[in-house]
Amino acid sequence: MASLGSLVLRLICIAFLVGLGFAADPYANFDLELSYITLSPLGVPQEVIAVNGKFPGPILNVTTNYNVVVNVKNKLEENLLLTWPGVQMRRDSWESGVLGTNCPIPPKWNWTYQFQVKDQIGSFFYYPSLNLQRAAGGFGSFIITNRDIIPIPFNTPDGDIVIMIGDWYTRNHTALRTDLDNGKDLGMPDGVLINGKGPYRYNTTLVPDGIEYETINVDPGKTYRIRVHNVGISTCLNFRVQSHNLLLAETEGFYTSQQNYSSLDVHVGQSYSFLVTMDQNASSDYYIVASARFVNQSVWQRVTGVAVLHYSNSKGKASGPLPDPPNDVYDTSFAMNQAMSIRQNVSASGARPNPQGSFHYGSINVTNVYMLRSLPPVLIDGKLRATYNGISFANPDTPIRLADKNNVKGAYKLDYPSKPMAGPPHMDRSIINATYKGFIEIILQNNDTVPQSFHMDGYSFFVVGMAYGEWTENNRGSYNKWDAVSRSTVQVFPGGWTAVLVSLDNPGAWNLRTENQDRWYLGQETYMRIVNPKEDGTTELAAPDNVLYCGALAHLQKPQKTSSSASTVSGRSNLYNALLMAVSSVILIISEVYS
Repeated sequence: MASLGSLVLRLICIAFLVGLGFAADPYANFDLELSYITLSPLGVPQEVIAVNGKFPGPILNVTTNYNVVVNVKNKLEENLLLTWPGVQMRRDSWESGVLGTNCPIPPKWNWTYQFQVKDQIGSFFYYPSLNLQRAAGGFGSFIITNRDIIPIPFNTPDGDIVIMIGDWYTRNHTALRTDLDNGKDLGMPDGVLINGKGPYRYNTTLVPDGIEYETINVDPGKTYRIRVHNVGISTCLNFRVQSHNLLLAETEGFYTSQQNYSSLDVHVGQSYSFLVTMDQNASSDYYIVASARFVNQSVWQRVTGVAVLHYSNSKGKASGPLPDPPNDVYDTSFAMNQAMSIRQNVSASGARPNPQGSFHYGSINVTNVYMLRSLPPVLIDGKLRATYNGISFANPDTPIRLADKNNVKGAYKLDYPSKPMAGPPHMDRSIINATYKGFIEIILQNNDTVPQSFHMDGYSFFVVGMAYGEWTENNRGSYNKWDAVSRSTVQVFPGGWTAVLVSLDNPGAWNLRTENQDRWYLGQETYMRIVNPKEDGTTELAAPDNVLYCGALAHLQKPQKTSSSASTVSGRSNLYNALLMAVSSVILIISEVYS
């Protein structure tokens, strides 16, 4: 019997140790249902995309290294994918949520995303990636908080506030899509929403009566972390809070050198965290403003979002003129200098104990250089299209890695040009054949007429330089090789360039795109395919058990079964339970043998 007790004790210890290993990385489970509802954010009834009946959708709050399980139910009338820009999906581009990595979720179906937020912290958001659906909503904030053992580089704020800003049209996304398909520009937006609501009536001429506006309630003397996301379609917005300084603390997962701004330009797809102290006398409420940038202000006056900052001891309503935006009509360098003033806090710990500056990117040899040049949309085969390097991307019928794993030939081409092509623009399925563990330089040359936001899935990159004019090799001498901010979405000014450096340590297929939704819809994107030639299952995860099939593999797709989120999760999440069940079964068997 002593041997039985010893054996059982050993098995219990094994189960306990296994449990400890899995307990270190807990699971966070969410159910998201996307459906249409009718709202009037700018006073005109229209169809918007709600998440769990809310617009914007719920905040998803997790902690570093959590395993995130999101069951998405598609109650729309068209295909759906959710994407998670800035969340790196380490080793797992299967969960990225764009057409080059995932087959779409059909109407009335549900599908479960499962990914780990490995070694990440910060402010992000999710949104529907197909068919200009973000123009109708479907977005929400995604926050990754630090583990308790990792200190944050500022005092713990008294509260956490999310503010989602974005340009907005009263035409629904299908009408906007039709305009683009017919070769039309979307034109000036009808307004700017703050947390899904229209502007406070600061001006009786510009803002009609009866518009519901957002109110942010605060207490005097307290400091709040305010996370700002530009979830709009194509408009850069200047964000400011009347009479309050914005102390910049974090952008898209990396802590920044802390410095005060009276206002900051937030380009499409970007996210920032500010520390804002409520240090005013509260003689009245204060304006929170998001106004259009790089446009004719006198024409675009209506394209201004206004919310109210309300102190608990406020003595009256906000009134009077709005705080001024930057006055840089004759100073084209102001916005660029502001962008380059955002630096990484190299001494702070991010998701891990080691300082953010411990990766000395400036001393690593570049293995490959790519230039991506954007131009104004052009006609290709009679259709208006947008391009990088003269190529307007045509999404593959079969996602890239799914095609690889199932030996589908001809799904895409590995011949993307490393610099702009000569000759007429054309449509193609060309993607970049990148080298695993390479260290690359990407120069983004914007010869379009509007500011663009460049985004790269699966990675963050170091923003080492930007300027006006055509990039040349001599510009490398001006690169910031010490404390460039690391982020996943960066602005590229019209008539200018931005240069980034990135270490390719995350295998998979990753989308490179403009976050300007109209240009993206028109084909301004490509993918970077990164494969470890010695892949043994440790650097890239296999396709999840619940992978969807389409294109050349559509015949493999089984009909959707009605199920709960627990039953649609891929097999990866069941390992711990399986191990415990196995250990328990062995204990029972041995107990019966010795009884």
